[in-house]
Amino acid sequence: MKSFAIPRMAISLPLAVLAAAFLIFINEASFRKSTEAAANIEEAQLTRGAINKLLQHMLDAETGQRGYLLTGEGRYLEPYNMAVADIGQNLDGLRQLFTPYPQQLAEFALMSRHVSRKLAEMDLSVRMRKEGNEDAWKFVLTTDVGQEHMEAIRLQSAKLAASSVTKMEQGQDQIRRTLQLSRIGVATMALAGLLAFYMYLLQTKALLASGRREQESLQRERDFLEVQVRERTANLAELATHLQNVREDERGHLARELHDELGALLTAAKLDVARLKSRLAGNLPEAAERLAHLTNTLNSGIALKRRIVEDLRPSSLSHLGLVASLEILAREFEERSGLSITTDLETVELGGSAQLTVYRLVQESLTNIGKYAEAKQAEISLHNFDGYITVEVKDDGKGFKVASVGAGSHGLAGMRHRVEAAGGRLTVTSTEGEGTLISAVLPKTL
Repeated sequence: MKSFAIPRMAISLPLAVLAAAFLIFINEASFRKSTEAAANIEEAQLTRGAINKLLQHMLDAETGQRGYLLTGEGRYLEPYNMAVADIGQNLDGLRQLFTPYPQQLAEFALMSRHVSRKLAEMDLSVRMRKEGNEDAWKFVLTTDVGQEHMEAIRLQSAKLAASSVTKMEQGQDQIRRTLQLSRIGVATMALAGLLAFYMYLLQTKALLASGRREQESLQRERDFLEVQVRERTANLAELATHLQNVREDERGHLARELHDELGALLTAAKLDVARLKSRLAGNLPEAAERLAHLTNTLNSGIALKRRIVEDLRPSSLSHLGLVASLEILAREFEERSGLSITTDLETVELGGSAQLTVYRLVQESLTNIGKYAEAKQAEISLHNFDGYITVEVKDDGKGFKVASVGAGSHGLAGMRHRVEAAGGRLTVTSTEGEGTLISAVLPKTL
């Protein structure tokens, strides 16, 4: 088989090279001739278009001139003047097109003289009309001089247009011949392609076998990478859950520190201020006023401390339960933000971590509403079903495109991970101008 393949390759390779060289030669020759023919056709079309424009402008100028002569209204001079200006540009363009062709240039020169005479005749009548020489311009108008010039212009234009048509036909014939030459080249290349195809069939089986081996190797690599991706994803999810738990532990520790240490300091300071106020109130009115202001400041600090502690670790969850905690959260947020918040909360059976997940979900949703939604109303609902619970936070704000939320939106990503870590599913539904709905489904855990 190998001893037979060497002579076949030795014959087919030079044949393919000769066929390719022949096709390149034919294509290059066809390209040059087609380019020249196309340029000639384009030039002929430009020439015909310029001649037609010249005739049209002459007619426009004559119409404007006659309108002015008959009515004496200056508005007819505007199209006349515009047409005269365009005629000069048309003549310059035609002169450039006919410069390489002496015979056509001579015909054009004759037509240009007739155009100049016609323009001179129209200009003379217009000037006499402006000067009030009624007999003179009427005499010019009634003569056949202008008509003779126009007939001569049309005759010369027809001759020049006929020469352009002839050039266009010659270009079309040239393109037709180049297409025939290309057909010969394509037929030759088709024969060479048949020979190459025969060789290709001999190599197809080996290439297919090699392709199958490569596909199997790539599939093994993909399977291995997918296993690694799943493992890394699971590790990252575990790490994120661990970091979330660590964060909650840190927040709980900080809340206890603030409650025990800072709370005790603020309470002691408030008691000291109360004692000072009782002793100095009657003697120093100004001091009593300052002490009252200090008492209000300490009360604000104690309230701020209480709010920070509740944000860090809501004590109401362990003392009052999830429903009461959500009611308190809604009322406090309503007072701070000015939104109107309605609640529809049912008692649910959830473990401590799941309750904290629901609380954080509602807390983060309200925070996002206050920052971005520009809403006036919000609704919080919590419903109990067999085996699972649902929680929803809805607003009537400006909404957003859910598809445009990128990976940098850590708030939504954090909520989604927290819900999924608890075995639930989070859904975000929003339309621009129609508000946003955050809903989660969580399994019941004890």
